[in-house]
Amino acid sequence: MKLLVTIPVYNEENALPVSIPALHAFLEANLADYDWEIEIADNASIDATPEVSGKLTEEYARVRYHRLEQKGRGRALKKSWMEADADIVSYMDVDLSTNLDSFPPMVHALAHEGYDIGTGSRLMKGANTERSFKREFISRSYNLMVKAMFFTRFSDAQCGFKAVTREVVDVLLPHIKDNVWFFDSELLIIGEKSGYRIFDVPVKWIEDLDTRVKIVSTAIDDIKGLIRVRRNFWRGAYTGLRKG
Repeated sequence: MKLLVTIPVYNEENALPVSIPALHAFLEANLADYDWEIEIADNASIDATPEVSGKLTEEYARVRYHRLEQKGRGRALKKSWMEADADIVSYMDVDLSTNLDSFPPMVHALAHEGYDIGTGSRLMKGANTERSFKREFISRSYNLMVKAMFFTRFSDAQCGFKAVTREVVDVLLPHIKDNVWFFDSELLIIGEKSGYRIFDVPVKWIEDLDTRVKIVSTAIDDIKGLIRVRRNFWRGAYTGLRKG
């Protein structure tokens, strides 16, 4: 079974030489039964990310690189996932802020237990997080808003640690409109409400103090995204996406 792990990056020349070897070693040790690859998805970096990535692809046969000339994590994931031939596609943040021990159970759930989408959760029982009060408050408030608007069961809409099956890529991804940070929420909301099974796995997560995320502006954009998706449901825009 083919597995793709996408690492979306923007100006990560320092993080990549640390995280890619660590991720590569982990996959070799823990997911040897899968035909896996790592793809660095560069969102128009202006530092030495392309050069660093090129060296990594030369050093590791299972690492590849592609570059987009436009920024946007969602945009990078769409391109990576839709062009891949993998049975399961996934992504995680380049800083590996989410502990990798949660990755094999998530992949196994999609490969062998009938789940369609896997997502890490920093909010469910068993999770362990280290982050600022501000970020914790915003995250919990946002997830309460998601539940209030859509009556969803998944616990954490924004964790940068997800995997989906080929069916989800083929059916749902063309209907995900956001190209930045709301991509995750849009995928989970539309997926769950369309009957796709979501595997929620508790994770250990440590906040990256060098994060590129602008928390307040991202939260505002996420709220706008929630309103847009809510309107689309009212209009019946996702009626044909029901899992067969």
